[in-house]
Amino acid sequence: MSGFIDFHTHAFPDELAARAIPYLEEEGNVKAFLNGTVSDLLRSMDLAGIEKSLICSIATRPSQFDSILDWSKTIRTNRIIPLPSVHPKAVNVREQLRRIHEEGFIGIKLHPYYQDFFIDDPKLDDLYGALIEHDLLVVMHTGFDIAFPRMALCDPSRICTIMKKFPALKLITTHLGAWDQWEEVRELLIGRPIFMELSYALDFLEPRTARDMIISHPPQYLLFGSDSPWSDQKNSLDLLRALDLEPELFQRITRDNAESLLRRISL
Repeated sequence: MSGFIDFHTHAFPDELAARAIPYLEEEGNVKAFLNGTVSDLLRSMDLAGIEKSLICSIATRPSQFDSILDWSKTIRTNRIIPLPSVHPKAVNVREQLRRIHEEGFIGIKLHPYYQDFFIDDPKLDDLYGALIEHDLLVVMHTGFDIAFPRMALCDPSRICTIMKKFPALKLITTHLGAWDQWEEVRELLIGRPIFMELSYALDFLEPRTARDMIISHPPQYLLFGSDSPWSDQKNSLDLLRALDLEPELFQRITRDNAESLLRRISL
């Protein structure tokens, strides 16, 4: 199979999904397209022609590290690429990142709202340094979050601060740079060598604006993402197709860039 790669999805252990999805639906006033299980995600992938999906877990408490890591090991296949998580306030975060690396994972997911941190807080310097040391990528929620008050925890200016301080950090910004802060993205991030995945952005942006942002960014730094189950994977691809991008750029976004990044990380 040589289908698309979705760089941003979520799923939960089967016994947790039945509780987590209704809770998150109510918290964010959104409706999920899937039931939150890996099996339902695989069904969605088959319908959309998606070969691989990265599952982004979030440790909302330091004590969740081990259970997330253990579950990530059980679901890992040639089609499912789990990203475990650490909590920035864990006292042994450097050791946790070493374990993630030694277990063969390519990176982690962090979410400033669910984990309560500013992305450019100097207290995270050791975490970012350890990510670089172990050649781990980080998929970072950036921009506002639909379920939280609008505090600028992870806005484009803070992204610039991180990348200036840690230029070797493999940071994947989500939601086309920063969710619902796209004017700042255009001003501060577009055109710079910063990875952006497109999830939950094309659903909200005017197509001409989205297309202009995409074609103005370095083509090797763009990745397809859906944020499934909060967006439908097939519809997310259809929204991207509707932008009428050059076939080579569409291929880079939906597969080639992700494949290159994953291959480079895993060497």
